[in-house]
Amino acid sequence: MSALRVHNFSISLDGFATGEGQAADAPFGHAGERLHEWMFATRYWHEMGGRREGGSGADHAFAAMHGRGIGAEIMGAGKFGPPGWQDDPDYKGAWGPNPPFHSPVFVLTHRPRPSVEMDGGTTFHFLSASPTEALREAREAAGGLDVRLGGGPSVVRDFLAAGLVDHMHVVQVPLLLGRGVRLWDGLEALEESYSIEAVSTPSGVTHLTFTARNR
Repeated sequence: MSALRVHNFSISLDGFATGEGQAADAPFGHAGERLHEWMFATRYWHEMGGRREGGSGADHAFAAMHGRGIGAEIMGAGKFGPPGWQDDPDYKGAWGPNPPFHSPVFVLTHRPRPSVEMDGGTTFHFLSASPTEALREAREAAGGLDVRLGGGPSVVRDFLAAGLVDHMHVVQVPLLLGRGVRLWDGLEALEESYSIEAVSTPSGVTHLTFTARNR
């Protein structure tokens, strides 16, 4: 069976994956882009824009695992767009006409709408479903490849609580946000279900990899 994977999921030292005050011009609220600056410096990030620059060290190696072997993605409504996007019937996501997913993407929302086919192989499907139901549909669409769980933090937390995540890569960034949406709330003793490894890099971040036990 294909695995459910989380990659490049950045959090602050106090566990926040997004700041407070999300809006169209501030998708991560008051956190801005600070949680992701480590990735913007990597060769992986620059290669996605067609440029040959950026660092090729450990941060690059971790970041580049993001797309390998992925056949579908699941994301929450908050990642698809800013608060209120459901009120705009023409809204098609925050990535322009050719989103970077190039696969079926299942958006979890309490207000489903018809699927939207985009350029480059991405089709957005909108589901009001439990984590188990959403994963079942995504696995079917992935055609034997793995499914990526894209976030945000509430969605990742729900799938972790349901015991569905096989592999997770979390990047702890050395800053304190103080407010926003936390990843770890309600997940007491999660470490008992996963083997955890930590790698610190010169950028100052710590890469934490969680691999589910007994699967």
